[in-house]
Amino acid sequence: MPDGALVAKRDAPVGGQAVLEGVMMRGVTTWAVAVRKPGGKIDVTSETIVSWARRHRVLRWPVVRGVVALAESMKIGFEALGISANAQLSEEEAEEQVEIGGFAWAMTIVVSLALAIGLFFVIPVGLTSLFRDQLDSAVLFWLVEGVLRTAIFIGYIVLISRLKDLRRVFEYHGAEHKTISCYEAEDELVPARAKLYSRLHPRCGTSFLLIVMVLAIFVFAPLGLPAWYWLLLSRILGVPLIAGLSYEVIRWAGRNRDKRWVRGVMWPGLMLQNLTTREPDESQLEVAIASLNAVLEQEKPEEDAWLEPIEIVA
Repeated sequence: MPDGALVAKRDAPVGGQAVLEGVMMRGVTTWAVAVRKPGGKIDVTSETIVSWARRHRVLRWPVVRGVVALAESMKIGFEALGISANAQLSEEEAEEQVEIGGFAWAMTIVVSLALAIGLFFVIPVGLTSLFRDQLDSAVLFWLVEGVLRTAIFIGYIVLISRLKDLRRVFEYHGAEHKTISCYEAEDELVPARAKLYSRLHPRCGTSFLLIVMVLAIFVFAPLGLPAWYWLLLSRILGVPLIAGLSYEVIRWAGRNRDKRWVRGVMWPGLMLQNLTTREPDESQLEVAIASLNAVLEQEKPEEDAWLEPIEIVA
């Protein structure tokens, strides 16, 4: 890894996500959330999973499985965030709290996706269209649009990385990566060992999003320069295809991480993770390890890997 810290040589079917004062870890048949409560106690919740991709063969097709994996990860991620937010409430606040229903979570996901598509796809094509006559070339148009999209994405990452309120979330993100790498290296799962590993991981969602931004340039290029409404529609409808292709890239990279040229290709995404992760302390690593141990109490990910037809993002 570019930071020189320890890194695992193998890939394991384990992923995760940082949440409020905690970490969600996902295995093949189980996901768990460990959260540090205001009093200092670690609260652990675990749930079983039956992967959507196991429901039908079509959902396991290349590219399609990436869209399925992304949708499933978002659903689990929002549920984990809800659990972590409730864990920060006092007993009185928790009693008054109205449980958020499935419809509310579905709307949250839809609104989040709409904002992301608007910011990273609709705005870039809209701004580039303002100079369409001056560019006078399809190749130049999609190059300018692609550079603009990538610049907006990197600017967004830089902006949120400077928010003090998100600092501890990024520290827990680093704890999640270190704990997964420690497990993949078959090292002892204790904070003193986990802190030696890199906070960068080749299967990280940050790298995935950067791949989405770059791949979009090549996916939209064959469309040329149609009317503005076709341009706009293509940027909205093309997102699932780009997400599916990006999933295949990061899946392949995770399995070939030992090759030097693969590490070179993934280097920009790893560098970007320096903005979305921070060095955790041992108490945060303790939470991440508690989350992973809750998963390992229910399954052995390597032995159950045949049940999981999709790659899990770290």
